[in-house]
Amino acid sequence: MSVLSTVADYFPLLPKPRPKFVTETGKRVFGMIAIFDETPKVYHAAEKVRDAGYTKWDVNSPFPIHGMEEAMGVRKTILPYIVFGAGLGGAIVVGGGMQWWMTWIDYPIIVQGKPYEAWEPFIPIIFEMGVLHAAFAALIGMLALNGLPRFSHPLFSSAGFLKTSDDRFVIGIEAEDKNFDPDATKKLLEDIGGKDIELIEEDA
Repeated sequence: MSVLSTVADYFPLLPKPRPKFVTETGKRVFGMIAIFDETPKVYHAAEKVRDAGYTKWDVNSPFPIHGMEEAMGVRKTILPYIVFGAGLGGAIVVGGGMQWWMTWIDYPIIVQGKPYEAWEPFIPIIFEMGVLHAAFAALIGMLALNGLPRFSHPLFSSAGFLKTSDDRFVIGIEAEDKNFDPDATKKLLEDIGGKDIELIEEDA
């Protein structure tokens, strides 16, 4: 999903970018889904979608499938780097910088005979600021990278997709994928064993 589409999902009043595909009724095409009824079938189908070069797609399942990340070609998340950067920045810039400014420049006071620039008393606050910023970065970063929260999702309008909460598996390919083409994508989903293939529209 593009950056503009993601921002529009968070702020519904903002206009979405021009769609790549629309239906005959003029509605924006979100993507295409196919249903699978067995775990091995959806696992091997995911490998074939990955090998076909698609990058904006997902597998929905009523339970975790071991090895599905490898089958989909999911890359390692950058969340640890976000958390590390936020924690380090919070510790040094906020925790250390704030105390240094307060005790050495803004309001210098000699405490227990220590020099103004003594860093040892700063350690508890530096530690706490690092933990605090890392925790918030982990939560907010996880939500942002997963595109959450969302007010709604086009897939929820599909009765076939809702079967993933029971006993079916769904592969969905988004229309914003550079390789998406309604006819070619439908043929691929048919060739890999998908059933009840459905074109998903967006209401707005």
